Amino acid sequence: MKLGVFAVLYGKKSLEEMLDHIQSKGLHTVEIGTGGYIGDAHCKPMELLQDEQKLSAFKQTFEQRNITISALSCHGNGLHPNPDVGDDHDRVFDATVELAAKLGVDTVVTFSGCPGESEHSKYPVWNTCPWPHDFSEMLKWQWEEKVIPYWRKKNELLRKHDIRVAIEPHPGFVVYNNETMLRLRQECGTQIGANFDPSHYFWQGMDPAICIRELGEAIYHFHAKDTKVERINAERNGVLDMKPYQDMENRSWVFRTVGYGHNEEVWRDIISALQLVGYKGAISIEHEDGLMTNEEGLNKAIAFLKDSIVENAAGEMWWA
Repeated sequence: MKLGVFAVLYGKKSLEEMLDHIQSKGLHTVEIGTGGYIGDAHCKPMELLQDEQKLSAFKQTFEQRNITISALSCHGNGLHPNPDVGDDHDRVFDATVELAAKLGVDTVVTFSGCPGESEHSKYPVWNTCPWPHDFSEMLKWQWEEKVIPYWRKKNELLRKHDIRVAIEPHPGFVVYNNETMLRLRQECGTQIGANFDPSHYFWQGMDPAICIRELGEAIYHFHAKDTKVERINAERNGVLDMKPYQDMENRSWVFRTVGYGHNEEVWRDIISALQLVGYKGAISIEHEDGLMTNEEGLNKAIAFLKDSIVENAAGEMWWA
């Protein structure tokens, strides 16, 4: 396993500046955003696919610094009922898969997506309970008419290019936990696996280490991000919290830098579980901590993971 970073953190820097910056921190692998909800500041797949010189220069930018790409990420919703969104995210996904094949990157990260409640929807609809029965009927329609056909088709595209997709289980989309992740994989094909992000598991009340062991070989990529459940708020309002992420004082939970939501023992269990299931990919730090600057959050995450976590019992460092 190699410690790396999700480069959207430095979207205001040029590609070269970003790579030099993370290299100065001792990191040698990065996850690169290609569009969707996260933008394409460092990589525009359609542009690179249409210009061999630009593609070659892009590759050399990494090779010259001995930095690898752990994944190309296009977190989006190709199932969005608004075609302005859904079709755009779908095109970005297809282009990202093709670009990954040309770059020799074996993994693309995205969301499962979420359709509307019918053919007439304008917005995605995420179900959180089975009753009234409308919700159960809607969920059945979503999976059978939209989700399964879409991802079966994408599984064939992925197989054609010999690329894996790492779906990030995330509330708001049809895949948000192990059960839904494994259903998608079983229904649509094994080119589909998980981008495991413990932060989304923590606030839903799941144990990431247990979930990692259940997913096993289906884990294709990993995000290092923490969540702090604010007990005083959660015990009054529960964890289905619609308040803005910026309202950190009143939210039931907030994203934190690793080690600031759960202690070292919890994170040791998570890394050990990854080791037990044979995961050999990147530990990609994702910074979304509203209480820390980008630099502070990344530096603390690197220190925590390098010195306290990314060391196995034999004393060997899993370090780039």
